[in-house]
Amino acid sequence: MAGKHGIEIEEVSGGSPADRAGLRPGDRLISVEGQKLQDAIDLMFHRGYDALNLVYSRDGVRHELNIPCEDEDLGLTIKSFKVKTCRNNCIFCFVKQLPKGLRKSLYVKDEDYRLSFLYGNYMTLSNIDDLERKRIVEQRLSPLYISVHTTNAELRNRMLGTAAGCDIVKELDFFSSHKIRMHTQIVLCPGYNDGKELHNTIRDLYRFFPYVASVAVVPVGLTMHRRQQLAPVTAEDAAKTIQMVQVFQKRFMKKHGDPVVFCSDEMFIKAGIAFPPLRDYGTLPQIENGVGMVPLFLSQAKKVRVQKDRKSIGRCVTVTGTSFHPFLKKFVDRLREKEDLSIEVMPVNNNFFGQSVTVTGLLTGRDIIRTLHEQSDGFDTLLIPDVTLKEDEDIFLDDVTLKDLEEATGLRTLRISSEPQGLVDALAGASAG
Repeated sequence: MAGKHGIEIEEVSGGSPADRAGLRPGDRLISVEGQKLQDAIDLMFHRGYDALNLVYSRDGVRHELNIPCEDEDLGLTIKSFKVKTCRNNCIFCFVKQLPKGLRKSLYVKDEDYRLSFLYGNYMTLSNIDDLERKRIVEQRLSPLYISVHTTNAELRNRMLGTAAGCDIVKELDFFSSHKIRMHTQIVLCPGYNDGKELHNTIRDLYRFFPYVASVAVVPVGLTMHRRQQLAPVTAEDAAKTIQMVQVFQKRFMKKHGDPVVFCSDEMFIKAGIAFPPLRDYGTLPQIENGVGMVPLFLSQAKKVRVQKDRKSIGRCVTVTGTSFHPFLKKFVDRLREKEDLSIEVMPVNNNFFGQSVTVTGLLTGRDIIRTLHEQSDGFDTLLIPDVTLKEDEDIFLDDVTLKDLEEATGLRTLRISSEPQGLVDALAGASAG
């Protein structure tokens, strides 16, 4: 929890430097090396010292201590800071398309440079002020993840639903001039920022290379709960976009050995065009944005190792979104044929968000239960990919838990890694368990 009077400790790891120094949960760190603390990032910034001078308060009494740490982690978990929220009214905002009944945290529209730096959350730079720009530069909070959408100022304001949006080109110029690296995205909305506008935006962003390190073009995500009437990205739209991006990629590769701009996996799936080889995705700078995720899976699938001494585990079933189903099914078919593993994969239609939402990460527990309701006979174990669940908890977007799923289907239910080896290891692990 950030504030004027320091940051509060939530947890202290046993045996850590912080624990040995006597720090406890509930203590409030006031300053480090004489610098006032706003949030956990300030603490990270000073981690280069072999020992840290800390001022903290406990029960209103101030204390000072030196913590030897060298290369060792301090062992502190800091309470979360208050997140700056978005004031925009974007025509494509996914949060505004969410139905009622989800976790409260899913309705938060964050627009915070700290989340961008720490977790790769995209921001429009609409809320940033001069003090924050200064801090980003001084503490080298890089890379940042920026939602650009278009470099046409008038069009961008219209897409963001604001009359007073920032000058995104000016912002990019500022951070580039201070050598802050940025990964940018363009949410493609047909009739708005496609065609010539997209061409101009990619061209403008390239001016800031290498500090604009990558550009991702992703199709607008539309649920059946949307109020804004937007056209979806069609197969033709996707094919034209891929063709345009590939022209830029060839030019950039020839000049820099870096493609710079990428289309998301969903764009290729919509167009019905084969993915480029994995090597064409460079260092996979935007894999969390769905760029290169499927090609990486396909590459990893060729290298899985299957234990030869595994025991029979009965029949297993796993689930996936409809867009990824053909790729996962091909992998699963190979496991059955070549490795004699008993595993089936079922595609789950997204009735919760609408049929146009096809990714695995947005599946809900209720839709999985509905899919398996009359198809679970003959199976023993249900394998759930971790991308459908909360990172630190076995719970789906609609608050259905793995236990709920187990009770509803009658199947033993396991959380598994979404990587190919994760599926294979789960099959072997289930036999051992």
